[in-house]
Amino acid sequence: MFNALLTQLKELFAWSDIKRPWHLAVLAAVCVGVPVLIGAALDQFAVATLSSLGAMVILYLPKTRTAHRMVTLAMCSFGFMICFSIGSLSSFNHYVAALALGLLSFGSIVITRYYRLPPPGSFFFILVSALAIYLPFDLGRWSSNIGMVALGGMLSCCLAFFYSLMTGANDLPVTKIETDPRVNAIILEAALVAFFIALSYLIAVIFELENALWVPISCAAILQGATYRMIWHRNIHRIVGTALGMGVAYSLFSFQPNYWVLALSMIFFQFVVELLIVKNYGAAVIFITPLTVIMAEITSANISTEVLLEHRLVDISIGSAIGILGGTIFHRTSLLKHIESRMNTRSSLSGRKPS
Repeated sequence: MFNALLTQLKELFAWSDIKRPWHLAVLAAVCVGVPVLIGAALDQFAVATLSSLGAMVILYLPKTRTAHRMVTLAMCSFGFMICFSIGSLSSFNHYVAALALGLLSFGSIVITRYYRLPPPGSFFFILVSALAIYLPFDLGRWSSNIGMVALGGMLSCCLAFFYSLMTGANDLPVTKIETDPRVNAIILEAALVAFFIALSYLIAVIFELENALWVPISCAAILQGATYRMIWHRNIHRIVGTALGMGVAYSLFSFQPNYWVLALSMIFFQFVVELLIVKNYGAAVIFITPLTVIMAEITSANISTEVLLEHRLVDISIGSAIGILGGTIFHRTSLLKHIESRMNTRSSLSGRKPS
């Protein structure tokens, strides 16, 4: 028993040997940082964070030739815009928002899984949807907000193009686009994950939790685990990492920083996250937390250290618990496999030619 516990602890604190080029981390930091630096200069920081949100599409930059990179980033940026547009339109009612979040989560999971999009997969599409739902409903600013997200995506595409030329991306092998043929399995997994994400948001609304968006975001982050053990590890990493990250955020906001300090902090946090995310998820969460706090709390004009400490951890703990429940059903039961088997049987029977 002791040896098993020791093994689990070692895995939690394990440091991966995977290396990520430092200049890729610089690229991500620049993409996210340029909009908020401009926002700080023009005293429009809250609006500029929307462009930084759109600029996070750079995290989907594949290790392929330049042409394929541009197509991938353009399509992902378009996906961000769709998620933000529908999420913003649905924010007038909590129940409509929950339905929209579920549908957007389902669609993003199906598409990213079918086209084998590598990590972060569907997560940031769900994050964009949740943040859009969190914004106050305002049709007068709807189109301009979408435009800011689009500008961030365009910035990332442009910088990624020059980055690809500078790093010799065209010397890479020709990319063969592959799809996942297990359509029924993808649909079932997407339906389960989307259900629990929407459910987590509804629970947050019903219990009137402060900053309800962190519950579905945490649930989605936990359900990204490929195995049940990874889901448990992500759960622990996220809760502990968030607790430490909230300390960083509290320290930052306690000094009542101006927009320039916040912008530079976002650049630093994004750079460190990109270096750590391939090493240890828990370590990366420590810096992901203050980064997302700046983006969400500034955008909503709700920067309260009391809220940050008293509510954020509760929201994330509840979302993680719901994610664990969904992961248990997916990885520890044969429910989905049984349904998939019946779907495959019906598909094969309907495809038979009459004798």
